[in-house]
Amino acid sequence: MTLITHWISGAPVDAGEQQSLYDPATGEPSGSVVMADDAIVDQAVLSAAKAFASWSQTSLAQRSAVMFRFRQLLEDYSDTLALCTVRQHGKTMDDARGEVRRGIEVVEYACGLGHLLKGEHSQNVSTGVDTYSVRQPLGVIAGITPFNFPVMVPLWMFPIALAAGNSFVLKPSDRDPGPSLILAELLQQAGLPEGVFNVVQGGKPAVDRILDHPDVAAVSFVGSTPVARHVYGRATGNGKRVQALGGAKNHAVVLPDADLALAADAITAAAFGSAGQRCMAISVVVAVGAVADPLLEALAARSRRIIVGDGENTTSQMGPLISGEHLQRVTELIGTGTPDGATLIMDGRTLSHDTGGHFLGPTIFDHVTPAMRVYTEEIFGPVLCVVRVDTFDEAIELINANPYGNGTAIFSTDGGACRTFQTRVTAGMVGINVPVPVPVAYHSFGGWKNSLFGDLHVYGRDGLQFCTRGQVVTSRWPTRSDGPNFSFPTTDR
Repeated sequence: MTLITHWISGAPVDAGEQQSLYDPATGEPSGSVVMADDAIVDQAVLSAAKAFASWSQTSLAQRSAVMFRFRQLLEDYSDTLALCTVRQHGKTMDDARGEVRRGIEVVEYACGLGHLLKGEHSQNVSTGVDTYSVRQPLGVIAGITPFNFPVMVPLWMFPIALAAGNSFVLKPSDRDPGPSLILAELLQQAGLPEGVFNVVQGGKPAVDRILDHPDVAAVSFVGSTPVARHVYGRATGNGKRVQALGGAKNHAVVLPDADLALAADAITAAAFGSAGQRCMAISVVVAVGAVADPLLEALAARSRRIIVGDGENTTSQMGPLISGEHLQRVTELIGTGTPDGATLIMDGRTLSHDTGGHFLGPTIFDHVTPAMRVYTEEIFGPVLCVVRVDTFDEAIELINANPYGNGTAIFSTDGGACRTFQTRVTAGMVGINVPVPVPVAYHSFGGWKNSLFGDLHVYGRDGLQFCTRGQVVTSRWPTRSDGPNFSFPTTDR
C-alpha cells in the first residue's frame, strides 16, 4: 500500500486528507494519495516563486546540462516509470514504454533550448542605435495533467518551461499520481535546484487555487472540454496565460481505393489501444461508398482477436479502464447505441474476466448517425462507431460539422484526395495513412474548435512561445548629448 505525497522544495510533503487509489486490473485498493488544500498549493507556489529568482538567472549552459542529465535518467528509469503507469492506469507495459519514449523526445528538444532561445539583432537602426529581441521566462508556470498519460503529458510541459528559465508546479491526476513523484526525484538527481519543480496532488480545489493564485503566471492544461473551458475562463479572468487542450472525437476517413489491410490494422490499434483512453484515439470511422462492408468485416475480425487482460501480462494487448466509475459511464453509453438506431456488431460488455478489474472488450457500432449519443459524446473507451457516407465531400462535411477538431486521418492511395482532405478538413492534426498523428517534439500538439482553448499548442515552437515572452531592447551608447529632443523618435537621422 503506497502513499503518494506532494513534492515541495525538493522533499515529500504528506499534509492533507488521504484519498484511496485502486488497481484497475483488480479493483482492489493499492494505496492512497494526499489531497492538497489552498495552503499546500500556496506553499508550492511560494517555493516556485522563490526559486525562480535564481533559476531564471542561471546560465543556459547549466540549465541545458540539467536537461541532459534528466534525459539520461529517464532512459535509466524508463521501465520503473512504465511499470508505475501500468499499475495505476492499467495500460499495457509496451504502451507505457511508448508513452515514456514520446515524453523523452520533448526533453531532448528542451536540451537544445539555448539555440532556440536565440533572438534577433539589428545594428544601426538609427545612427548609433541598435535593436535586439530576446525571449524572457514568465515566472511560475503550472501544469494540470490528465490520467491517460501520467508520464508523457507532464513531459510535454515542464522540460521546455524549466529549460527556458521558469519554475513549475505540477498538478497530476489524482487517479494515477505515482509517476509524478518519480519525475520529481529524477529532476532532483539531475541537479535541478530545490523549489524549481514542485508537485501538488489533489482535485478541483487544488486546480481552482492554482487558477486563482496571483503568483502563477501561466497554466497549461490537458483534459476534457468542459474542464478545459473552465480552466481557460477562470485563469484568463485572473490575467494568466493559458493553453487548455480539451476533448476529441477523432474521425478516420477510409476511401474505396485504400489499402484495406493497412487501414483495418491501423484503425483497430488506434481505436482500442489503451482501451480507447487517448485523446488521439480513433473513435469514428467514416466509410465512403462500397468500402464500408469489407472494412467493417476486417475491423471486426481483428477486434475479436484482441487479448484483453492485466497490463503487466506480456500477452495482453488491451488493459482495463481507469476506474469502476469510468467503466460504468462507458457501459451506460454503449447501452444507448441500439435504442438510438445503431447496429451493435461487437459488444464489449460480454467480456468475462474473473479478476474483478475494470475490463471492457472492444465494441463496434455500425450505421451510426450524428444524432446518436455514441457519436456526439466523447466516450473515452474502447468503442468504435462506423458512419457510412456516399461521397468524399460528405465525409469532409461530417468532420467539419463536428464541434471537436483535435485530430483526424484519411486512408487512401490517391494523393490528390489526401491533399484535398488536408487542406479542407478543420482539425489541428491530420494523419495521411497514419491513424494517430501525434507530432514529433520539434513540431507542436494541439487541436482546433472545442479541442483547444487558447492560441498556442503544447511543446515544440508553440511550447517555447507559451513559456516565454518577447522583449525588444533599443540601445545607444552616446559620447555626448546635444540636449533634449522633443520630437517623436524616428530612424531617418
